[in-house]
Amino acid sequence: MLKMTDVHVEAEGKEILKGLDLTIRPGEIHALMGPNGAGKSTLAKALAGDPSLSVTRGEIFFLGRELTALSVEERARLGLFLTFQDPVEVAGVSNFEFLFAAESAKRRAQKEECLSEESFRKSLLEKMDFVDRKEEWLKRGLNQGFSGGEKKRNEILQLAVLKPRLTLFDEIDSGLDVDALKLLAKTLKERRTPEQSYLFITHYSRLLQQIEPHFVHILLDGRVVKTGGPELARLLEEEGYEGVLEEADIQK
Repeated sequence: MLKMTDVHVEAEGKEILKGLDLTIRPGEIHALMGPNGAGKSTLAKALAGDPSLSVTRGEIFFLGRELTALSVEERARLGLFLTFQDPVEVAGVSNFEFLFAAESAKRRAQKEECLSEESFRKSLLEKMDFVDRKEEWLKRGLNQGFSGGEKKRNEILQLAVLKPRLTLFDEIDSGLDVDALKLLAKTLKERRTPEQSYLFITHYSRLLQQIEPHFVHILLDGRVVKTGGPELARLLEEEGYEGVLEEADIQK
C-alpha cells in the first residue's frame, strides 16, 4: 500500500527526514514513536502534501502511484487521510455540510453516483452512534466551540464516512481522557476493514495498549532506527528511549 524508500524531507532549508524507509501493507496497524523533533509530524505532513515541505530525495509510492507527483486533493481522493493534533474551526460551515461535500467530492472523483442529501443524512445518522453523538451535533459549525475530545470524535466520524485506505493519526490521543480514549480505540477497531491501514503517531503507549498495532517503529533524527511489535511500546514506557536504543541503533 505505502512504500517509502530513502526519503529525505526539508523544511525551510533544514533537513528533517534523513533517509526514512517505511512499508505499510493493507490491513496493517503501525505506530510511530520518537522524541520531540525526531520528524514524526513531518512524516505525516509530507505524505499529506504539506506545501511547506520539500521531498528532496527518495521514493514514496501509495497504491502504486508516485505520491510526490500528486496534489493534496489527489492524495485525498486516492484514499489518504490525515488527522490533526488540533483540528481547525471553520465558521459558516456545518458538520453536515462539510461531510456531505466531502463525500460527494469523493464519489465524483471515483466516477460514482452522488447521494441525495436525504440519502446521505440517513446513512450518516447510522454512523452517529460510533461517536456517541446525536443528530443535533451535525447542525453545529465545523469544530466550532468543540472540546478537544469532540474534535477528535468529529474526525472519527469523517473516517467512517470517507473510508480512506490509509489514515495517518497525528497524536490523536493528545488531550483525551481515559473514557474518550477507549471509545476512540473501540470505534477504530470496529470500523476498520481488511483493506484499510492505520499509522499512529504518538508519544504514549496508552493508546497502543487499546489499538494493538502490528508494528511499532522508533523514529530518531529523521530515520526509523528500530522496529518491533507492541512490546516495544511497553518497553519504551518503562525504560525510555535511552534504555531501549543501543548505541548501534542510534548510529544506524
